[in-house]
Amino acid sequence: MNATLITNARVLGGDPQDILVDDGVIVGLGAGLRKDGARTIDATGLIALPGLVDLHTHLREPGREDAETVETGTLAAARGGFTAVHAMANTDPVADTAGVVEQVWRLGREAGHADVRPVGAVTVGLKGERLAELGAMAESAAGVRVFSDDGVCVHDAMLMRRALEYVKAFDGVIAQHAQEPRLTEGAQMNEGELSGRLGLRGWPSVAEEAIVARDVLLAAHVGSRVHICHLSTKGSVEIVRLAKERGLPVTAEVTPHHLLLTDELVAGYDPRYKVNPPLRSAADVAALREALADGTIDIVATDHAPHPVEAKDCEWDVAAFGMLGLETALSVVQHTMVDTGLLDWAGVADRMAFAPARIGRCDTGDQPHGRPIAAGEPANLTLVDPSTTTTVDPSASASLSRNTPYEGMKLPGTVVATFLRGRLTHDITGGTAGGNA
Repeated sequence: MNATLITNARVLGGDPQDILVDDGVIVGLGAGLRKDGARTIDATGLIALPGLVDLHTHLREPGREDAETVETGTLAAARGGFTAVHAMANTDPVADTAGVVEQVWRLGREAGHADVRPVGAVTVGLKGERLAELGAMAESAAGVRVFSDDGVCVHDAMLMRRALEYVKAFDGVIAQHAQEPRLTEGAQMNEGELSGRLGLRGWPSVAEEAIVARDVLLAAHVGSRVHICHLSTKGSVEIVRLAKERGLPVTAEVTPHHLLLTDELVAGYDPRYKVNPPLRSAADVAALREALADGTIDIVATDHAPHPVEAKDCEWDVAAFGMLGLETALSVVQHTMVDTGLLDWAGVADRMAFAPARIGRCDTGDQPHGRPIAAGEPANLTLVDPSTTTTVDPSASASLSRNTPYEGMKLPGTVVATFLRGRLTHDITGGTAGGNA
């Protein structure tokens, strides 16, 4: 592997520095670095971030390769600046055994665009009836540490308690899709004045908040870790904030689309805006941004949910829930959090690299992520040009699917290069080979 010299990069938004990468490792950081024969990338004006880590990605393989594959999904991840993604378990077959999670893990290694960390199912077949092979998945080559039935809620309190108790033995975490099923039967959008006017069955905030509150209490009782997926309401934020003030073992994520989009978009019945949990009110969006800024919400996770055209290009009530997110996540975070002054680039690095790697337990081991940009650390890096603006074009996506909610929207920032252990997995820099800067 040839050495790479990145010059004049603003590391975490700070002063310009050179970064020297050799044999997959950062070997130098400072001013005026030199390396004979190194490929040179002029990063003047670019922000250098650690490779991003997504704790919530749907890659669909095995079983739904018409929507996405590990190959195409991780290529989209690399274009979005991600070097590691956690692949959710709602595949076909479900990732509820050591064999399936190892298959997903190996597919990620073969593709090579980003490391794939499989998420194991909590219950067999995501049916919420009995626990899956949590220990076997943890001991497999994939080394699973995050378990989730995402797409459905582990609504049985006793089963959730048993899962929390089980994963405690190997420092695992249960990532809960917080949705009380009885309160959301047939629900189509956020419950409120607009849902009544549109004639769509409402999805009340309390359906999420009731599960968040219950599971925070269960985690405290057991002394185990619970992670709340795709937080979407002001009430959920308040519960998590109170739990953290009490020192309880809870973490939470927010998606880019819940930071930007509101339920007003549903007025046109465009299925691109149909998602689970639903787009909420402007007041909820404001609360989510504030919570991400102050650390109540720990991370941004994409909930990248690809679907084939026929699942979205149809009537609202039969359309699938879900949106693409990997390639646009960083731009949405820049737009909603950085450009508004709520976060600086160091804060983005924390919410999109350091914290998700720590929560997912992929910040240690042979191939860690979410590590500092420092000499001796793996060269998992993302270079971002914050000064650009791009109009989102679904046809240009690396994903097999096209269900982005941002079509035609102008978003700031461009990921110009992504390095996975020093190897370029995405590159529009035009770097020069064999330079002697």
